[in-house]
Amino acid sequence: MDKKFNPGDTAFLVESNRIIRKVRILKFGGGFYTIRFADSDGGIKVKEHRLFSTKEEAEESLPRKKTARSNWP
Repeated sequence: MDKKFNPGDTAFLVESNRIIRKVRILKFGGGFYTIRFADSDGGIKVKEHRLFSTKEEAEESLPRKKTARSNWP
């Protein structure tokens, strides 16, 4: 399996389809990346599709809801 990130790389994670957090890649194994959050001591394992190389890529992946106000001039 090809991996997109290497240990020590910085990436961005989208949480709950609304929050973008900066993370550091610790290791890759079994199809999962072990990551550590930049703003805390916490860490988790995630699949590659949840990680993005830049903050802009992560922002583009966020769902866009169309509301009545979005059509206002």
